[in-house]
Amino acid sequence: MRPSMRAEKPQLTRRNASGCAAGLLDATLDQLRLEGALFFRSELTEAFAFESTPLALADTFHPGAQRLILFHIVADGSCWVAGEDGERHWATEGDVIVLPYGDRHTIGGESPADAVPILTLLDPPPWDDMPFLRHGGGGPRTELVCGYLYSEDPLFDPTMRALPPVFVVHLPAGAGRRWIEASIAYALEHSAAGQRASGPVTTRLPELVLIEVLRAHLATAPRLDDGWLVALRDPVLAPALSLLHSSPERKWTVTDLAGRAAVSRSLLDERFREVLGRSPIRYLTEWRMHVAEELLATTDIGVAAIARRVGYDSEEAFSRAFKRARGRPPSHWRAERSTRGARQAPR
Repeated sequence: MRPSMRAEKPQLTRRNASGCAAGLLDATLDQLRLEGALFFRSELTEAFAFESTPLALADTFHPGAQRLILFHIVADGSCWVAGEDGERHWATEGDVIVLPYGDRHTIGGESPADAVPILTLLDPPPWDDMPFLRHGGGGPRTELVCGYLYSEDPLFDPTMRALPPVFVVHLPAGAGRRWIEASIAYALEHSAAGQRASGPVTTRLPELVLIEVLRAHLATAPRLDDGWLVALRDPVLAPALSLLHSSPERKWTVTDLAGRAAVSRSLLDERFREVLGRSPIRYLTEWRMHVAEELLATTDIGVAAIARRVGYDSEEAFSRAFKRARGRPPSHWRAERSTRGARQAPR
């Protein structure tokens, strides 16, 4: 039976722009078709590091699948995750690590350690019980609960790359965070009791977890309320968004973008304004600020390097653009975020 949370969700009563925006996001996320399970928990002790290639297991979890969505809930402690580019994104208790395209990644702790392939730490599939992974040098402990999902939705299309390849979501207090905490408790209780299932824990819990995590993450993307999720399904906009998302550092012009997307310049501009409420270049600027925020919040990459990553020739130009968009220079924004995070960290 489907959990009652959705049935009890408050209905929108105001028809203002903000209310319609929330309604569009809620409706789109609620319509996602996801299949998945909680498939292992891990107890990691410093020093530790392991490497995972989730797509190697895609067919095991969903026969015939060539895509996979992965998430790690940090139940206790802290860790970093790095994708193919090697950039480390840090997560602490209550955070959720998301790999929307199942890309190869490494997870490690504060102390240096050689990364070992995760499949050497688990019994080979299929699993009758939720696998339990223990790894590390015996120091301070970090616990993770890992889940996977499968979806054909364009949001998780690896060719679109509408989302970062790896990101960490810091859930605010509220219903969403309570769902995550309930998920952790459920997974740990289930695995501790040694209950049997047809494979890993196959419930709708991973779907609810991911939807709440996406709700929190997508709230920071550029003007989702004006139709960003709708644009991912638009035959004119989808190819253009794929290009901008995959290469925000490129010196794009509308003519260049239209040529690469195989549409006319006028049609592309018209569709951006109609669906997203802004020009292609304005959207690109906002997307760059979104990517920059992700990097500032979850990595130690320098501001100058982030500037280059999002298409600015100089740190000064990037800082001016970021200040216009976020009200303060990137270095100040990062420092305030770090201070706020330290105050709010679980004790």
